[in-house]
Amino acid sequence: MMEAFIAGDLFQFGILPALIFLARMSDMTMATLRILFLSRGMKHLAAVLGFFEILIWLVALGQVMQNLTNIFNYIAYAGGFAMGNFVGSWIEEKLAVGKIVIRIITQKDATELCAAFKTRGYGVTKIGAQGMSGPVYITLTVVKRKALPDVVALIHHHHPKAFYSVEDVRAANEGIFPLKKSFFHRSRYQ
Repeated sequence: MMEAFIAGDLFQFGILPALIFLARMSDMTMATLRILFLSRGMKHLAAVLGFFEILIWLVALGQVMQNLTNIFNYIAYAGGFAMGNFVGSWIEEKLAVGKIVIRIITQKDATELCAAFKTRGYGVTKIGAQGMSGPVYITLTVVKRKALPDVVALIHHHHPKAFYSVEDVRAANEGIFPLKKSFFHRSRYQ
């Protein structure tokens, strides 16, 4: 009975490609997150994800190789790859893991902006500098990625024409933000 179902058209051209698609989407989502966690110094979590990523990949690829004449398996495999990248990127944005440095360059004094940052609990450093058309103020703050919308709103409120850039921070030592260690995040790069 089961062999007849597996040999049937519904399974071969519908269910099997759907399973391959889901498996490939899952392993690519894990791959995207694994790379994110590696870049943030979370090597233990990355290793666990890597194990399951490859296990799922082997199962999906094995099914494609066992059914080389089924074009739907190829399409499902490629579609799962693409969708896994999309889903992994979306999850990465929602997780907002890690810290960022925001560099703000203003032509007017940034004292009010710095005070607003301090009121919200963000550390801030203000530096005077020389720009192309005269003196400028460079303001630096290191915050958790989840705080980016709040920081950008403060920038737009106090200096709507300010130039700012955002960069990932792999390691941050000292600072006024509390460091929280989870089971998987026990690296020297805090």
